[in-house]
Amino acid sequence: MRTAIVTGAARGNGFGIAECLAEAGYDVRLLSRGDNVFAAADALKKLGFHATGYRCEVGDDLFAMRKTVDSILDVTGGVDVLVNNAGLSKVAGFEDLSVTDLDELYRVNVKGTFLMTKLVIPSMKKKHFGRIINLSSVTGPIVCNPGYTGYGTMKAALVGFTKALAVEVAPYGITVNAICPGYIRTPAVERSARTVNPENPESVFAGMAEGIPEGRLGKPEDVGTLAAFLASEGAGYLTGTVTVIDGGETLPETRNFRDFYNAV
Repeated sequence: MRTAIVTGAARGNGFGIAECLAEAGYDVRLLSRGDNVFAAADALKKLGFHATGYRCEVGDDLFAMRKTVDSILDVTGGVDVLVNNAGLSKVAGFEDLSVTDLDELYRVNVKGTFLMTKLVIPSMKKKHFGRIINLSSVTGPIVCNPGYTGYGTMKAALVGFTKALAVEVAPYGITVNAICPGYIRTPAVERSARTVNPENPESVFAGMAEGIPEGRLGKPEDVGTLAAFLASEGAGYLTGTVTVIDGGETLPETRNFRDFYNAV
């Protein structure tokens, strides 16, 4: 049985990815900074899947991260798949974005991904097999709204990291790919909707869906299905790719594309 590590796996896209990998037959190791990761792993185990939770914050503490990865290696003998999903967002105008904010965004989104990857690469090289999947975003590499300069910068950096690393590890049978989600209905997005309109958060989702050709927000399982494919044997000739999964959100030339389409 192949082993997969998913960071930021307690909820949202991370849990959706962990669930899809578990369904595909992987022994999934869920990492998150909160105790809710244990409940997430238990939920998968109750479904009959192989899953274990670990409290581990991705970032500066290399010693703690190494301890977690080593404990996984001791039990499994190796890591086959790493999904770098853990991330942090901060909404602030450029002039209001502090150096502290920038450092924190970098610590989790970029440095955390870098360190986790560094810890699992030796195991993958020994097996001459590995799948590394980095969760970027459409925000930064493709589109952006005001207030996302810091976040967009970090997510764009992950695209560069993906491509550079893919070239370097290809001779060892390791692929490296990135996923760029658009609007996915995660707990974080739901909290934002309740903040915008506490009385009717569904109206916020409806407004967001109007700008998406498929007419809906994505689900964590949508992202999970894509990650499971990139982790599979069948994706062995895919590396250095950046796959957008956004229901067509970034395609329209005009924001009110539905009115334009109806007029034509």
